[in-house]
Parts: sequence; structure tokens; C-alpha cells
Amino acid sequence: MKNQLAESIHMEFNDNSVLSSLFGVFDSNIQLLEKIYNVKIEYRGNVVKISGNKLSIQETKLSLEKLFDEAKKGIEIDEEKIKDVKSLLTLDIDDDFKKDFFIQTKKRKIIPRSQNQKKYFELLNNNNIVFAIGPAGTGKTFLAVAKAVSCLQKGLIKKIILSRPAVEAGEKLGYLPGDLKEKVDPFLRPIYDALYEMMPYDQVEKKIENGTIEIAPIAFMRGRTLEECYIILDEAQNSTKIQMKMFLTRFGKNSKMVVVGDKTQIDLVAKHDSGLLDVEIKLKNVKDIGFVYLSDKDVIRHELVRKIINSYEKNND
Repeated sequence: MKNQLAESIHMEFNDNSVLSSLFGVFDSNIQLLEKIYNVKIEYRGNVVKISGNKLSIQETKLSLEKLFDEAKKGIEIDEEKIKDVKSLLTLDIDDDFKKDFFIQTKKRKIIPRSQNQKKYFELLNNNNIVFAIGPAGTGKTFLAVAKAVSCLQKGLIKKIILSRPAVEAGEKLGYLPGDLKEKVDPFLRPIYDALYEMMPYDQVEKKIENGTIEIAPIAFMRGRTLEECYIILDEAQNSTKIQMKMFLTRFGKNSKMVVVGDKTQIDLVAKHDSGLLDVEIKLKNVKDIGFVYLSDKDVIRHELVRKIINSYEKNND
């Protein structure tokens, strides 16, 4: 540890009134910064001392300067804001191009948290159909739903269509109690969760009721042409080759389509029948179709999720 803490710098802030916001309740923001950058942060009054290796000190200093500027604007400094600032600095997103790496909804602003997520943003901006493949917690569905909501609120599309295979029920939904919404809700809960992150609950429910947001199993896409829509297929690894072809050929004018899945979580009886595995071979080089692969390094949930994924991959029999 002595080698890691061989250097230190002092920085002075010129507005004491925002330091409590910057440092956080019981110094919670300071503690998070120490953990993120592997440094030691001490302060007395408006003078902050950062100790650590040279690169970590510099990164921490830049983050504190940026967070201090945000605090002066009255912006709340919390864990999400700290991670956003780290991402912007780490990914070297230039101010002139920041708008390309923001997904802005009325409820929140989302930015990439890793190089692969940055590529995902680029594909969402520039391709008509995007495939996002990777493990749980990497933001595959979350970012796709955020982009869809943003496009809807900007008036670029008229409708959002969210779908996923209902493998657990064999898509024999008639045997389940309730109306269609009640039957498919258990299989589409992750999509609802993402929507509620982007929009107030009452707005989500209203748009579902009036058909602006449609949530349905993939089987209900058959025979339709989807125009002026943002279409998302979640858990695509559990679609069959036939279902995947049917889904992709629903694509209509002025629409965008995002297909997300995890190749390690195929629940089909015959895993080789996965439509996600099939499209990798057949569509990889088609113009206007983009593929992005996320890994455990892109996990944005609790850090334990990353460790769990790593352990399963290392001990996968």
C-alpha cells in the first residue's frame, strides 16, 4: 500500500456552500470516490488532499472538479452522478459529441458506462437494426428501452413495441388465467421495470392502455408490418429460428429494431434452434444491421453480479 500511496496533491475549492453536497451525507461521496479510484481522500475546510498513485490522483482530481461544477449548478451529487462523471472522463467523450452519447428522457439522462456500451450507443444512433448480446446486468434491455422512450418523446416514432418469447409457458397462454395482459405480464416484467425507470408510472400505464406502448409475446407479431415503431425483442436467445425470421421481417418503414439476448441462457429444449445463434451467422455482414457484444466488464448492476458471472464462466461445465 505504501507504493500505491507514494504521492499526494492538495486542491482548494472556492465555494464552501456546496461542499456538503459534494462530499455527501457522512462523506458517502468521498468514500465512493476512494473506492472507485483506489485513493485516500482527506479534507480540512475547503482544502482536499488526495493520496494514491499518480494516475489515480489525476483521475480523482478531474472527477472532483467536474462534480464541484455540477454541485454549484444545484445538481444533486449521488452515486449515479459520480459514476456518470467517471464514465465521461474514462470514455473520453468530447463535449462537442456528448449529445450523441446521451439518451435523454423526461425522467432521466443515461450515458454509457463502458467502451462496449459506448459502441452500443453508436449503433443505436446509426443502424436500423441492432443486436446486443451479453450477460445479465450489462444494460442491454435498459438502454434499448431508454432509446425507444427518448425517440417517442421526441416524436420520431409513433409507437413502442416490446416483445419477448414466453418460453416458460410454451406460449400456450390460453391455459393461463386472466386476460392477455395478465397472462404475459410475468414474462415481460423486466421490460416494465425498464419503462418505469424512464417514465412516471401513470404515464407508462396510460400509454399501454392507449396502445402507444405495446407489450406482447413474440407469437403475437405474426402477420403484422410494424411502421413508425421502435421495436425491441428481449431474451432473444429463447426465440426459435422460425420466430426470429418472422419477427425481423415485421420491420417496416421509419422503424428501428433492437434485439437483445444472452447466448449462455438458452432455455429451448434444442439449444441449436436458437434464433439468436442463427442470426449471428446469417446477418453479421448485412449493411445497416449492427452487432455489439457486452461482457462481465460492462455489468452496471451491483459489483457482486459481475463476480457471479465471472465465477459461473470459470466453472462452466
